[in-house]
This record gives sequence, structure tokens and C-alpha cells, in this order.
Amino acid sequence: MENLNSAVETLVHSSNTLFILLGAIMVLAMHAGFAFLEVGTVRHKNQVNALSKILTDFAVSTLAYFFIGYWIAYGVTFLEPAAVLTAGNGYALVKFFFLLTFAAAIPAIISGGIAERARFGPQVCATLLLVAFVYPFFEGLIWNGNFGFQAWLTGRFGFAFHDFAGSVVVHAMGGWLALGAVILLGRRDGRYREGRLVAFAPSNIPFLALGSWILIVGWFGFNVMSAQTLGSISGLVAVNSLMAMVGGTVTALLIGRNDPGFLHNGPLAGLVAVCAGSDVMHPLGALATGIVAGALFVWAFTATQVKWKVDDVLGVWPLHGLCGAWGGIACGIFGSQALGGMGGVSLASQLIGTALGIAVALAGGFLVYGLLKKAVGIRLSQEEEYYGADLSVHKIGANSGE
Repeated sequence: MENLNSAVETLVHSSNTLFILLGAIMVLAMHAGFAFLEVGTVRHKNQVNALSKILTDFAVSTLAYFFIGYWIAYGVTFLEPAAVLTAGNGYALVKFFFLLTFAAAIPAIISGGIAERARFGPQVCATLLLVAFVYPFFEGLIWNGNFGFQAWLTGRFGFAFHDFAGSVVVHAMGGWLALGAVILLGRRDGRYREGRLVAFAPSNIPFLALGSWILIVGWFGFNVMSAQTLGSISGLVAVNSLMAMVGGTVTALLIGRNDPGFLHNGPLAGLVAVCAGSDVMHPLGALATGIVAGALFVWAFTATQVKWKVDDVLGVWPLHGLCGAWGGIACGIFGSQALGGMGGVSLASQLIGTALGIAVALAGGFLVYGLLKKAVGIRLSQEEEYYGADLSVHKIGANSGE
């Protein structure tokens, strides 16, 4: 009997380790989606820079999170013998890998907003600071119960802030951090003339679409495998993710008047918004969440570029910042039993947790990029921007002979 119990325990540990490893690999693949979404959206002279930023940011994020960020969020370090780290089939190590892919999404999100005029070196420094300190602070607050914030919400409103897969912890955080960077960088040269928006057409719609599809597929690892153990997996999360994705797609298609940029960002808007409540919503609630998110993205992207003249290249603040915040709130609405959800959520807690995430991100973004702007500068020179980041930073164009 003892041998049987041991065998079962080993099987459980190994299954959970494989499960979360597959999730980590799927979310890692999403970074290719971030890269190609940006490559397809920016002008041709900045494609190499887009690809280089995403890979470099991931490498720097790994180091920052391994040595500092994960310890801040969860109080765990890896400065122990390998024999200790591999206990339970190395599940703790793979969990780090999975959560790292979330942390590394922060600079990948920001990258799209600051494209075409940000200096490479200072952005790498910003990545290190954000993934080592700013993101883990809020991550630990929500997902590890640090500093008693979740306990206070539970005592005051009956339930803690619920964010199953990171609508606020990851996406809103990345989007609102990006807003500070975008504002401090300023607009691209020539983007506005005599107060009017000048269209900078995407360089490659097929690449933009490819990036969107990679993200869509990877998102089911992002959401479903946030369960982190095989026994906790829920088909509800998968179907809710699907319904929100479809809702965002259809709404962006209709409101965006067949624009392929809106069409391929619409499903991402829905997926961003459903992350928080994907485990507690009814599928119809998830569909409604996606529909609102798709409309919110199209409206906010247009207003940001045309009315407010904020040059957010990929619209990461509307897509991740606003739709992520909507997702935090939507969880409190559609997760309630009154609207067919599983319950266990409080709208008041969702509002407070979302607002805190926005505040932390705004403060962190302006602080980090503001200090770097003052210390070393964060923007390419006018001449470098004119020739493009590919030639100015990397000394090579996207195609041979350039």
C-alpha cells in the first residue's frame, strides 16, 4: 500500500509539472505573437527593432524575475542546491517558468506603445526595473496575499479581489505602465501636422494577422493553465475564453468597419478582458465581456490617436490598459450568481483592486521612465528616427541589401 501511495504521489507531481510546463511553453510562444503583431504594425524601417526588443526584453525579464522579482512576489529564491529545487519533480521551478512568461509580457506590451522612437538601451533598463520591482510588487499583493490587502478586502466586502489569469495583474498593469512611457516619449515626428493625424500605414498586414493568431492560440495556455495543477483545470475557462474572443472579434469588425487592424485586435481585447473572471463567468457573461471590450478598444484607440493625440503605436493602453481594467470590473458583474456566474466575487473588491492596479502602474511607469529620461534620455534623435531604428540601432534593415 505504501508503494502504491508513493507511486500515485509521484504520478500526481509529474502530471502537474508537465501540465504547467506545457502552459509555460504556450505562453512563451505568445511572445512571438507580440513580436509579429508589432512587426506588422510599425513602418518597414522599424521591423528589425521590433523583433530585437521582444527577444531582448524576454531575456532581461528572466534574469530580473529569477534573481529579484519572484522573491519580491512570493518570497522564493533559487539559491539552493539543485537536489532541493527538484523536489516534487521540479514543480516549483516550472511554476517559476510559467509565472515568468506572465511577467515578461509586461515589457512586451509596453514595446508596442513606444515603438519607432524609443532608444534600445534605456528600454532594456526599464524592463529590468519594472520586472524586478514594480510588477512583482502588485503581483505579490494580489496573487500571494502580501501586505494583507486581500485579507482586508475579504474582511470588508466578503471576498478578495479576483483575477484568475491577469486581466489587471498582467494586462492592465502593462497597459497603464505603457501610457506613462508613451506620454514621456512624445509623438513620432510627422504623426500630426497642423493638428491633424497623419496616417502611418501598417507595414505588413499578414505579419500583423500572424501575430494576432499566435496570441489567440497561446491565450488558451495563458488562461486555462492558470489553474496551475491538472486537478484544477476547468473547461469553463476554455469556453469562456473562446466566447470572449469571438465577442471581441465581431464587435471590432462591425464598429471598426472592416479595418483589418481593428479586426485582428478585437479578439485580443476580448481575451484580455475575460482573463480575470474566466473561471467564474457564465459563457454568455464572457461573450458580453468580449463584446464590450471589442467596442471599447475601437473607440479608445480612435480617441487616443485622433482626439487626444497620444501616439500609442499599437494601442496598448486601449487594448491592455482599458480592456484589462474592464475585465477586472466585469468579473465582479458577470461572475455573480445573479447573472449566472459561479459567485465568490464582490464588485466593490473588483473596483478597488482594479483602481489600485492602475495607480501602481501609472506611478511606476512615470517614475521609471521619468528617471531614465532625466538620466540618460529615452528617445532616438530626430535623425535616428527619420532613418528608422533598424539602421540607427541595429545597423541592418529587414531585407537584405538595405
